[in-house]
Amino acid sequence: MIARRLTVVLPGTLLCTAIALAAIGLEHIEEAWTGRPWLEALVIAILLGTILRTAWTPGSRWTPGIGFSAKILLEIAVVLLGASISFQAVVQAGFSLILGIAIVVALAIGASYGLCRGLGLPKRMAVLVACGNSICGNSAIAAVAPVIGAKAEDVATSIAFTAILGVIVVLALPLLVPLFSLSETQYGVLAGLAVYAVPQVLAATLPVGMVSTQLGTLVKLVRVLMLGPVVIGLSLAIGRDGATRPGFSRNRFVPWFIIGFLALAALRSTGLIPDVLLQAIMPLATILTVISMAALGLGVDLKVLGRVGGRVTLGVTLSLIVLIGISMVLIRLLNIS
Repeated sequence: MIARRLTVVLPGTLLCTAIALAAIGLEHIEEAWTGRPWLEALVIAILLGTILRTAWTPGSRWTPGIGFSAKILLEIAVVLLGASISFQAVVQAGFSLILGIAIVVALAIGASYGLCRGLGLPKRMAVLVACGNSICGNSAIAAVAPVIGAKAEDVATSIAFTAILGVIVVLALPLLVPLFSLSETQYGVLAGLAVYAVPQVLAATLPVGMVSTQLGTLVKLVRVLMLGPVVIGLSLAIGRDGATRPGFSRNRFVPWFIIGFLALAALRSTGLIPDVLLQAIMPLATILTVISMAALGLGVDLKVLGRVGGRVTLGVTLSLIVLIGISMVLIRLLNIS
């Protein structure tokens, strides 16, 4: 049975893997030419998959493996992502800052969702944009997508436009330092709250100062920890609402991969996952995520992207402005100087 199943999913999985490897190669070339990967491999994988899907429609031989890559491999990647989360960051940050970050994330998710729905975006896409903007960009979108049963078009669109805006944020955020007379400490907190990924936090804070970099990275790591509670909350909300997510059971409020995510995070926090093992887990999680993004790209209809692209761009932009505004209020309330 297992061998037969593998035979069915192998062609499509190999196709997605080939696209993923091409995306990773292009990211390395981009980094060699420009000094940093402005577009991450998972974004490139979506674009390559979409381009291929536009030129060619996969037949029945390929679709089982593409579906397997888009769902199962993504869920496995989410589990492995838990190994990168250490709860020690919470202790280092202090209670008031942790509470402030949690409040910022909650308010930003609510405001972003409301803005996106007001712009006419579908509910699932609004959730993806809200979580991506408020927590950790692409990783949050990828983790939330299987929980809410998001369509490939929604995931691809959300990640593509969020990734583009993320690059703009890295370049533009330092301009707020002289505009608002921010100290290195204040700017570090702002960057940690507003920038999507840890590498992007480094890129946005290093030009300002090492204090900004250290504090920004810490705040960002604590912000990433909000992903666990958010996905659990979404799972419980879906359970109460009796959502139509494929394969959902009312007796299974929290998906298996979220339990796995939290279990690995707990193991990492207690020191049971050594650094040498983590160095093997995280590249595997990255590769699986890129493969799943290639699969999502292969399911994207460009006409859908064209219809919602402008609204998604506006929704992401307005959500980011709200996030920065809420973050500035937190900085003032906590008297961070």
